[in-house]
Amino acid sequence: MKKTDSILTKYGKIQGYSEKDLEIFKGIKYAEAPIGELRFSPPVAKKSWDGVLDATEYDPCAFQGYTELVKLVGKLQPESEDCLSLNIWTPKADDKKRPVLFWIHGGAFKTGSGKSPLYDGSTLARRGNVVVVTCNYRLGALGFLYIPGITANVGMLDQVAALEWVHDNIEFFGGDPDNVTIFGESAGGYSVVILCAMPAAKGFFKRGIAQSAPFIDPDVSDKISRRLMKSLNIKKGDIDELRQVPPEKIIAKQDIITAAPTDLLAFRPLIDGDIIPIHPLKAFQNGDCKNIDLIIGTNLDEAKLFTALNPNMAKLNDEEWKKNIIAILALLGIDKNKGQEILNTYKEARKGKYSIEYKEIASAILTDMMFRISTLELLEAQSKQQKNTYNYLFTWPSPGFGGNLGACHAIEIPFVFNNLDIPGMNLFSGTGAEAEELSEKIMDAWINFARTGNPNHDGLPEWPPYDAKNRATMFLGKECHLVNAAFDEEREVWEDKFKV
Repeated sequence: MKKTDSILTKYGKIQGYSEKDLEIFKGIKYAEAPIGELRFSPPVAKKSWDGVLDATEYDPCAFQGYTELVKLVGKLQPESEDCLSLNIWTPKADDKKRPVLFWIHGGAFKTGSGKSPLYDGSTLARRGNVVVVTCNYRLGALGFLYIPGITANVGMLDQVAALEWVHDNIEFFGGDPDNVTIFGESAGGYSVVILCAMPAAKGFFKRGIAQSAPFIDPDVSDKISRRLMKSLNIKKGDIDELRQVPPEKIIAKQDIITAAPTDLLAFRPLIDGDIIPIHPLKAFQNGDCKNIDLIIGTNLDEAKLFTALNPNMAKLNDEEWKKNIIAILALLGIDKNKGQEILNTYKEARKGKYSIEYKEIASAILTDMMFRISTLELLEAQSKQQKNTYNYLFTWPSPGFGGNLGACHAIEIPFVFNNLDIPGMNLFSGTGAEAEELSEKIMDAWINFARTGNPNHDGLPEWPPYDAKNRATMFLGKECHLVNAAFDEEREVWEDKFKV
């Protein structure tokens, strides 16, 4: 391993390593370890150090909760509360002031890490002559315990602290602190949207790319936090006693009380009225985010990652699928008659275009309910305030799992980073010349957007901004083409269901 020259930051000297034409720095602490009295508290900036910090190895990831995907991909290790670090890939630690792409990982705010091989920023940094950053933040109860007046949203404050570190230091790594684009997928996409609405994050980024951001529930409750404390035999609100409990025990109890599929996002950012003052959609509608360029999009078959891999759902017949969808819609306050109307609308709209098997219709409804419709609401709000607002739909189907996954949740990530060659990815995303070509088109779009606020380039058809009249959507898949008013009949049936 060839070490880089040491770099003097505002906190001390850092030394990474060179790999071909890149300089890479891993495991840089941006905050003090959130342990003891700092557990459940806002992050505290890292103290300056003497000597040279070795930044050649990743830091541990945050403590990981359990999700169904852990069965498939395994659990990231090692885990530690001392996890607040970031990683940097740069063409050169010089004074060139390159655009910065700051990645926020997904994982339902329960799992994930900036150290995942899936997020290695090497190819993206090389291709675009940009600086790529990934980070860790506190997850699950350790990051999103909510006790009104005592603790809230510290995992989001971790992200802000990492962005502040980048703002203060990225120029020493060849990046431009005034041209930072935040991007992320799933919980990371959710985070991008939340950060746009957080006063504490203002000024730390210029643009955002939200990939498959889930619907942001406006309801705020400390119920799940109270349930956790009760399961640990701790008096309601006694944060000091909770700070004495080993983190492994907290996570174990967390996983027990959030085992139901409906509790997947039980520990998540909440609109507490302070750190997150109002629902992000309101912030976009009010023009609070008008200075932020935005790309936001979804995948064609988001829900299939959750339905196709569920053995219980695989056994359902048509009638059972119908009953399940009606029951799920009821959770949104949609009565049986309206639920049947939604089913009928999707079936008619898809005839001659897509499968009208009820399991496929169910997938389309769940995808829209969880991801696409709320995304369109954000697009409509932001496009009225900011001309650089763009929408995409990722349509590349997974070749694995019997062809049952389609263009499911998370499948676009290896294309964004061009990490199609990591072990096992051929079964999920596919490989080959066609996949590489699509990856290059997406990378160039993301890079151009980070550089200028506009994703257009020669490899894609013209990609106009989104507006409520044309609803222009770039389909990214085996064919890349523009579609106006995509799936509009289905969209219209959801009118007023996600208003805040």
